[in-house]
Amino acid sequence: MSKSIKVNRRSVLAGSAALGAAAVLPGAVFAAGYPSRPVTVVVPWGAGGGTDATGRMIAALLEKKLGGSFNVVNRTGGSGVVGHSAIANAKPDGYTIGLVTVEITMMHHVGLTDLTAEDYTPLGLMNADSPGVTVSSKSDYQDIASLAEAIKASEPGTFKASGTGQGGIWHLALIGWLLSMGLAPNHVTWVPSEGAAPALQDLVAGGIDLVTVSLAETKAMVDAGRAVNLGLMADERVGSHPDVPTLKEAGEEFSLATWRGVCGPKDMDAAAAAAVSAALSEISTDPEFVEFMNGRGFGIKYLAPDAHAQMMAQTDSVMADALAAAGLAKG
Repeated sequence: MSKSIKVNRRSVLAGSAALGAAAVLPGAVFAAGYPSRPVTVVVPWGAGGGTDATGRMIAALLEKKLGGSFNVVNRTGGSGVVGHSAIANAKPDGYTIGLVTVEITMMHHVGLTDLTAEDYTPLGLMNADSPGVTVSSKSDYQDIASLAEAIKASEPGTFKASGTGQGGIWHLALIGWLLSMGLAPNHVTWVPSEGAAPALQDLVAGGIDLVTVSLAETKAMVDAGRAVNLGLMADERVGSHPDVPTLKEAGEEFSLATWRGVCGPKDMDAAAAAAVSAALSEISTDPEFVEFMNGRGFGIKYLAPDAHAQMMAQTDSVMADALAAAGLAKG
């Protein structure tokens, strides 16, 4: 693969944090009379999963903040296309909103849909989870800088990594990191897996050299002393794992996250959008929400609407490069 493909080295969350903080309302000023009837909250993924659980908690807290009913509806299928389409194609009157996930920046690049992040009204980012770089406790590399330098100095295919299927978000995270180091996207061989658990089993058995999955997914192996988290592809360290440094601390300018945000259809009613956005700002620091997210190992990352939109656009650029490099982009 040609090295002319360049990853956007700016963090997909960098620069947004300051904008997000500046745009937080000094107190929720809610629209009088909204909602006057039940609001549908679309979740594009199945019941029982992380996005579903997060969506139901947000809906419950929106009810407390705004009154009225916020009813979660799971619209699954098409690798996320069905649910994301249901949000984008709803009437923009404020009575259908939903959780838009990182897949909206990926699906159109692989030909699944024409939808992009521009088809929504961003109301607030609520969660972001960056992948870590994890090795076996028996690995020769016990810090991210030495691992990165070894990868750069190695022949293609020397190192093997896993964490998800081919073209999944954690695979694209590895590709983005490799591109940012000036390496070919396949310089580290990707071994597809059915998820984090089997990948970590392969890691500790010595079948692969590193995994790129969320820190929450590595907890059991790390706590058992069988794996070590060397670094995090994030702008800053996270409270749940304060001892894990970012790649940036080792001079590696790359970060990425899988995320969940609340959006409405494009051109959503301005008063309703303002009311929901103000409520989400308060929810992001609500003790009930914080306890819920921390208890499940989900990272809380709030961005106000303008910063939320900026972050989605930046993620789209990174995903475009990574998917093209992986040979998965269409057209």
